[in-house]
Amino acid sequence: MADVKKVVLAYSGGLDTSVILKWLQDTYNCEVVTFTADLGQGEEVEPARAKAQALGVKEIYIDDLREEFVRDFVYPMFRANTIYEGEYLLGTSIARPLIAKRLIEIANETGADAISHGATGKGNDQVRFELGAYALKPGVKVIAPWREWDLLSREKLMDYAEKHGIPIERHGKKKSPYSMDANLLHISYEGGVLEDTWTEHEEDMWKWSVSPEKAPDTPTYIELTYRKGDIVAIDDKEMTPAQVLTELNRIGGANGIGRLDIVENRYVGMKSRGCYETPGGTIMLKAHRAIESITLDREVAHLKDELMPKYASLIYTGYWWSPERLMLQQMIDASQANVNGVVRLKLYKGNVIVVGRKSDDSLFDANIATFEEDGGAYNQADAAGFIKLNALRMRIAAGKGRKLF
Repeated sequence: MADVKKVVLAYSGGLDTSVILKWLQDTYNCEVVTFTADLGQGEEVEPARAKAQALGVKEIYIDDLREEFVRDFVYPMFRANTIYEGEYLLGTSIARPLIAKRLIEIANETGADAISHGATGKGNDQVRFELGAYALKPGVKVIAPWREWDLLSREKLMDYAEKHGIPIERHGKKKSPYSMDANLLHISYEGGVLEDTWTEHEEDMWKWSVSPEKAPDTPTYIELTYRKGDIVAIDDKEMTPAQVLTELNRIGGANGIGRLDIVENRYVGMKSRGCYETPGGTIMLKAHRAIESITLDREVAHLKDELMPKYASLIYTGYWWSPERLMLQQMIDASQANVNGVVRLKLYKGNVIVVGRKSDDSLFDANIATFEEDGGAYNQADAAGFIKLNALRMRIAAGKGRKLF
């Protein structure tokens, strides 16, 4: 432990990371640099500064990363229509590579030889943080206290905090029974009653959305403008990526959109039940597929769909900085050159309904697709030979008496 002189800690200012801060100082006898990220979690991050100062920290980083988060991580992910195990929009997963990146940048700036995080040894986040760190700084030392110490309960953490003079509130406001993680893309909820997969989640758990039952009886219509696969305007109002997601969260939450209750397969091997609240992301996924439906070539669209589960798995398991994810991203981004136009949506009681899409780059040709006279644009007689050629291998097999099963 003597070889560690300075550590950059991902620091929220909460109980866990405050204990980690003091534990690092005492256990490793090292200087600690704190890094607090504002990813749009909806809570004040500035109080973390005073808490870090009270524990003797001299180098304190508090960074507003909302625009970078949406522009460089969320938007690229949604260009691929990414979804894990058919449902999860990867709200926690996609934030981790950015935090890892900034941890390494700060380590380089301050001359630190180690980084530290508060992820437990049971979850995915330890993998995501550390894979990112090693990809960006191969020789960095990673300290994961939850894999080293014996403070494995909240009561033990609080006792440690009291013993070492770390400010805590034993009798303050009621603590949420859930383990929660929030950023501009989503809020996740785990633990508590959710650990029984048969028990329905509690209504008062949700923070961003009304229930579909209590959503307005009148639908809300919005128009999203796309440029190269990214939303650049809502109802003709130009916005930055973070502004877009903030507004879609507001509109979607008001219409009961984006609630999810799933059991997922963690990378470390266990199954885990989680609830996710992703109003803006739910709208973005539906709308992006709609604009692609008229602007992408059929085989390009199908190839993207085939590759998406692999791309989603790479993000979920922490391989954002891997060469294979970067290779896939180049292909995905190239496919978006003509994904331009406008999608009109109807939001109603938890539903996102596509009601219109238009683009100057549309491949939809009404003269060919029409059920009316097409003026010779399409010769229906051509279909006979097309069908016979596609049936050739099956006709040959049937002629040989091959059984189908």
